[in-house]
Amino acid sequence: MPAVKTTLEWSGDMSFAAELHGHRLTVDADPRFGGRDRGPRPKTLVLTALGGCTGMDVVSLLKKMQVPYDALSVEVEGESREEHPQIYTRIHIRYILKGSQLDRDKIDKAIGLSLDKYCAVHAMLSKTVPISHEVVLNPS
Repeated sequence: MPAVKTTLEWSGDMSFAAELHGHRLTVDADPRFGGRDRGPRPKTLVLTALGGCTGMDVVSLLKKMQVPYDALSVEVEGESREEHPQIYTRIHIRYILKGSQLDRDKIDKAIGLSLDKYCAVHAMLSKTVPISHEVVLNPS
């Protein structure tokens, strides 16, 4: 598989314009640290990458398993330590599905396959930080 490259160009203050696969994204720091809040923080994007990676896996796997659902969302929460570097010390993924014909066994299987086999972001992060997950069906 070919290498992937992203380029970040400084935009002033603490802001950078990033380009990846032809898409542009601004990353910036909190104003307390010299940023202007023009984009997400780089460390938070790690959580977004994890949620997107496993979410795409689950969508694909549920489609193959012919599991209908009306809505699917993935929430990813990370806790960081106080001292520098402020790495994540715990990550929790919450899969929320809505629908009238949800098959819990197949949903659990799809999530398990994503986390144990397919999601490369999970595979990388889980080597350095504990990652837990839960499934919420038809929340009120």
